[in-house]
Amino acid sequence: MKRVRHRQHSLHLFLRTLFSAFILTSIVAPTASALETDKAKAQTRPNKVLIEIYRIAPGKHKAFLEAIESFDEANERAGLPPRQLYVHSDGANWDFMLIQPASTPPEHKEALNKAWDDLDLPSGAKFFISFRENIAEHSDTFAYGPTSAGAFLSSLD
Repeated sequence: MKRVRHRQHSLHLFLRTLFSAFILTSIVAPTASALETDKAKAQTRPNKVLIEIYRIAPGKHKAFLEAIESFDEANERAGLPPRQLYVHSDGANWDFMLIQPASTPPEHKEALNKAWDDLDLPSGAKFFISFRENIAEHSDTFAYGPTSAGAFLSSLD
């Protein structure tokens, strides 16, 4: 019975943290130019993003951040922005949260593949194994945003 309650409590904490992250993202992420174009975006669907939440294996925090830094370097070489990194400060049981576009724009795919190869970054099964050496647990989800309630409601028409 205690395990069930603990799992329910952990799930509740995770969902509360995820909700807080969405709120934080919608408050912090929009830049002045994004706010200026909010009315124009109301007529289109907001960007689809991938949100990843990680709990890092003990002693692997630096290695995890170094891997993310190298992935961001590949993005930069390909003309893409770095991932948005959020670092845990208090509350639920997670260490880092990343927010990034859900897909690579077609016009950047070739440049990203070249940058990945030039940096000798692992891919395929090697990526899966090497990256997961740093992770104790993670979750990810896709979302649309950042947006506002008014813009989203406008997109319903």
